[in-house]
Amino acid sequence: MKTIVKTLVAVLVTAAFASGNLSAQSHTWPDKKEVHSTTGSWFGFYTKYNFNDRWSYYGEYHLRRRNGIKDMGQIYLRLGATYKVAKYLELTLGIVNPYYWAPNQNDPGVDKVVPQYRLWQQAVLATPFKYLKALHQFRTEQRYARSYTIGSPFELTYRFRYKLSFYIPLNKRELKAKTLFLSLYEEIFMQTGKSIVYNHFEDNRAFIGLGYKFNETWQVQAGYMNTYRHSGAPWLYESRHIFRLNLFHQMDLKKDIQPKVWDVPLN
Repeated sequence: MKTIVKTLVAVLVTAAFASGNLSAQSHTWPDKKEVHSTTGSWFGFYTKYNFNDRWSYYGEYHLRRRNGIKDMGQIYLRLGATYKVAKYLELTLGIVNPYYWAPNQNDPGVDKVVPQYRLWQQAVLATPFKYLKALHQFRTEQRYARSYTIGSPFELTYRFRYKLSFYIPLNKRELKAKTLFLSLYEEIFMQTGKSIVYNHFEDNRAFIGLGYKFNETWQVQAGYMNTYRHSGAPWLYESRHIFRLNLFHQMDLKKDIQPKVWDVPLN
């Protein structure tokens, strides 16, 4: 009897190890990453309207296309209230309502357009250099999002972003009316939440472009942005080559508002 029991235990242990090895083999990942490239075009309209020396309305409205300009990608509506804490520091709190178009519009198992709902918070710190402007942007988001699959539930995730921006005048010594300037920034995205398993690093965006400040109210920027991000698996990455064109409008709604330390809209 003891011999039979020992034999059964040995068989079960062997089976367990074999099952574990098979499971590990079935989940073996490639030993190097794969990167594929895509293209897109993003168009943005940014607004900032100052009610007084402390409070402002902040808005972003985006249209994003995939495959160059061929296919619809997203529409973003970002709204917020900005409070000027100190000479070089502003805080913003608001909501975001983006809409995502499914990449495969002919798939019967997906919704063609999926909404997303977010809360967002932001702190912007300006660094006072004499002949250029530098901004540190810290942004957090709470995202209620779901997949394109029909009937899929909304899940809560969290995103953390840091961006360092530089605005360098080219034809004048300061950023004032009729100034051509160089625009540069680097932004890192991290995310977390129950559904975030391996892709805590979400994205890295680098931009270089030219801007023109028409006057105290209007300016435009255009340039190239590269983003590098996860694409569905730990070893898969996407490098996006994107053309960006942004129009900025800001104004004081009261004549007696004090002059700004910086007046470059955020992007």
